[in-house]
Amino acid sequence: MMGSERASIFGDDDDLDLSGFAPAKAPETDRKAIREVAEQRGFKPREPEVPPVSSESATAPRKAQRRHTTGRNRQLNVKATQETIERFYAIADGQGWVLGEALERAIEALEREL
Repeated sequence: MMGSERASIFGDDDDLDLSGFAPAKAPETDRKAIREVAEQRGFKPREPEVPPVSSESATAPRKAQRRHTTGRNRQLNVKATQETIERFYAIADGQGWVLGEALERAIEALEREL
């Protein structure tokens, strides 16, 4: 078996002189010339294109955040029409209920009706 020492990557030469070693300097780059050549060849810049803000999205009202600490910690995902979702939100907002409370009350009303 081998000893517990690892072999040196430089062999047995402990007198390795690296004093003359220096990294080469990168040549100066003319960024303007590089950009011109890139544009002539059809290369696109890496900067992201910012889409223009349409007047419709700029004036659309933002929905209020719906974060409340209520003890409800389970999630129910349901597919519905946009109209049904808007009606549900309108009822909850009109009564000042969080969505979980609105769902609970809707189920209670449905159970009473059935």
